Amino acid sequence: MHPQGYPTEAVPLQAANYGGLPGQPGVVQHTAVNITTGQPVITEAPKDYIIWSLCCFVYSNPFCLGLAALIYSIKARDRKMVGDMDGARSYGSTARNLNIAATIIVTTAILIFIITFSVITAKAASYYSHINRYNYNPNRYNYQF
Repeated sequence: MHPQGYPTEAVPLQAANYGGLPGQPGVVQHTAVNITTGQPVITEAPKDYIIWSLCCFVYSNPFCLGLAALIYSIKARDRKMVGDMDGARSYGSTARNLNIAATIIVTTAILIFIITFSVITAKAASYYSHINRYNYNPNRYNYQF
């Protein structure tokens, strides 16, 4: 294996003498090993996004997306422990996408709530300000005989 950061290329292994008579040149064999052909070697472990999934599950769980993300995160962690890195990447990617969807939905809902609350509060303040400005008294014209 080559250290990370060095290009992948064919590297000859050590020469070996495979028989032959003493004093005569032996047969030398070179073997080249291509680790990857033009593709970078991925040495980083796949992410499982377990903390983000837990936060989405506990704090923002719209349409049970947080629960689904948590399940896929656990599956990704299990696949990583077994050594199936492709499966772990697949499950981790699904968990990330579910976390993104849950976060966007909850953030949008919170923003809509804040905007709606602010508009209702402003309208109520305007209404009560209008009533107090003109000294509106609903009992002013209430005559009793």
